[in-house]
Parts: sequence; structure tokens; C-alpha cells
Amino acid sequence: MRRRQALGMLAAFMASGASARRLRAGQAGRSWSQFRGDAQLTGVADSPAPPLSLLWTEELGESIESSAAIADGTVYVGSRTGELVALDLGTGARRWVYAAGSEIGESSPCVDAGLVYVGDSKGVLHAVGARDGTPAWSFKTRAEIKASPVVAEGRLLIGSYDHHVYALDARTGTLGWKLETDGPVQATASVDDGLTYVAGCDASLRAIQIRDGREAFQVSSGGYTGASAALGGGHAYYGTFENEVLAVDLRARRVVWRYTPADRQFPFYSSAALAAGNVVVGGRDRLVHAIDAASGRAVWTFATRARVDSSPAVAGGRVYVGSGDGRLYALDLSSGQRIEDFDAGSPINASPALAAGRLVIGTNDGQLLCFGREG
Repeated sequence: MRRRQALGMLAAFMASGASARRLRAGQAGRSWSQFRGDAQLTGVADSPAPPLSLLWTEELGESIESSAAIADGTVYVGSRTGELVALDLGTGARRWVYAAGSEIGESSPCVDAGLVYVGDSKGVLHAVGARDGTPAWSFKTRAEIKASPVVAEGRLLIGSYDHHVYALDARTGTLGWKLETDGPVQATASVDDGLTYVAGCDASLRAIQIRDGREAFQVSSGGYTGASAALGGGHAYYGTFENEVLAVDLRARRVVWRYTPADRQFPFYSSAALAAGNVVVGGRDRLVHAIDAASGRAVWTFATRARVDSSPAVAGGRVYVGSGDGRLYALDLSSGQRIEDFDAGSPINASPALAAGRLVIGTNDGQLLCFGREG
């Protein structure tokens, strides 16, 4: 019985992944328009796998914890300087700089319909023109924004440390609704079929109707959660500070497996990537873990020399992930074997952005790095 359930779960996962790839075709190959690349937060790109050959670097002045967005040949990224910067993907040349007025930490830009959105440490959500950085509107929450914005059904979805999830009109910034939770909201919202899913510091995964903000259901995670939930095959996958990675069946509304490494007890802060039937996630145990999506069993682990808060991204059968040891790794998706790595000389907490055969990532010493092939 368990084997049939596992096979059914894997088939659904693979079908969902194929569907998501079709939806992203012609778009994600040339763009990575938000945190984790798509609204389901799968961390998978339809881009060719880039080699870790450094093409250009740009100094942004302070730590880069924000993960880049890439759209229409432009890279958008925030930094602790309080600036949102737009750069040419091909050359690294700056196109414009927008001063947010406060540090931009982990909140990563989202690009949609000619606007770029990002949150800051004072709780302000900024919307600026993608072409020239001209301010369009802003919205003030009551506490820091670490979550990354997501656009769905004409609404901008964002969580705040003020214990609320907000839905704003993406064009005007007008409040549509807000939902109060029982703790800070650090994770980025994932979206599927009219619902947004938010894992929170209140140890719950909430499903919220996008149209009106009504809570459809919630599932107890059993622990504080800073990671964002990746969606695939009717399931949500995410790690917690209770040293577990969870698979939640969204139809049954229950946890179907918990992955807990037996020999190391460390939190999972990294958000998972979903590819080829695997859940790939970094841990503060210094390991990158690949977990079978159907059974929750370990497939492989890869050891780095420091904690892995960076969220893995996948392209062309390769897993790309940064580590606190200052290296960016490219691993084989099926085996976890190291293909190559790059020594950035500074810890990497940001996550890779993959588009058009290139990879962009920031470091804690303020360097923005772009990798790929020339031409």
C-alpha cells in the first residue's frame, strides 16, 4: 500500500514538474523574475546549465543577501546599502540605482508588467519602473520585510514581521486584504490554483485564497519556519528550525513525511528546489541534502565547510548553491557529485538566479558575480 502511494505521489510530482516547465517555457529560459524563479518556488530554470566561468563582477558596497531577479536582459538586486540596482546582464554595467532609504536584506526583487518590487528593513514595499527605476508607489507595513514579493492574479503578495500577509493591487499599491498570523512572516508566498501558501514563524503552513484573503486551511509544521514552501505534485516541501524537512499533502491537509538527519541536528533555513523527483535543500549542518520526494528518504548529501542558507537552483541536471564557506558549488543532480566550484572569498547567503545560460549571485562582502559562457 505504501509503495503504491509513493509511486502515485512521485507520478504526480513529475507530472506537475512537466506542467510547470511547459508554463515556464519561453519565459523562464530568458528570465528569473522572482525569488526561486517561479510562483511555485521550485528553483528550476529552463536555462542551459552555465559553467562557473566568471564573466563580470560589480561592487555594491555592502552585503548582498537579496537574491537577484533577471528579466529582459537586466539583473535587479538589492543590498544592505539600501539600494536596488539594475545592471546589464551581458556586461554588468549599471543601468540605474534606486535608493530605498533603508537596508534591503533578504527580500529579493520581483519583476512583473514593467515594475520591480522589493521590501526593506523598515517594512516598506517599493514598486519602481523596471526601465528607469522611477518610483511608482510604496506601501508601509509595521515591521521589517524579509520575505520576497510575488505577483499573482493582479495582486502583490508579501509577508511582514508585523505578523501579517498582505495582498496589494500590483499596479497601484492599494491594500486588497491582509491576514494576521501568530508570528512574523519571513517566508515568501508560493502560489498555485488560486491559493497562496505561506510557511510562518508561528509553526504553521497556511493556505490563503488570493481573491479575498480568507484562510482555506492550515497545517501544523511542528517548528519555527523561515524557509519558503516549494510546490509540486499537490504537495508543499519546506524545512524548519526543528531540524526537519516536511512534505505536506495539500489535498489531505496533513504532513506525509518528515526527513530528519539522524547524525546531525541543525535547522533548515534554505528553501528547497524540486527537480527529477528530488527535494534539494541546504542545511545548517553544512550539507546539501537531496531527498526522495515520494518517500522522504535520503538520496545523497554533499558536504561543504560551513552552513548552507543559500537556496539551491537547478538547470540542465546541475544543482547550484552557495555556502558560508565562500564557495559556489555546481553538483550533479542525480548523484550529488561535485562538478566544479568557485571560491568567492566571502560567505554566500544569497541564492542563485539562472537565466539565458547565466548565473548571478551576491556575496556577503558586496560583490555581485555573473557566470556563464562568453557570447
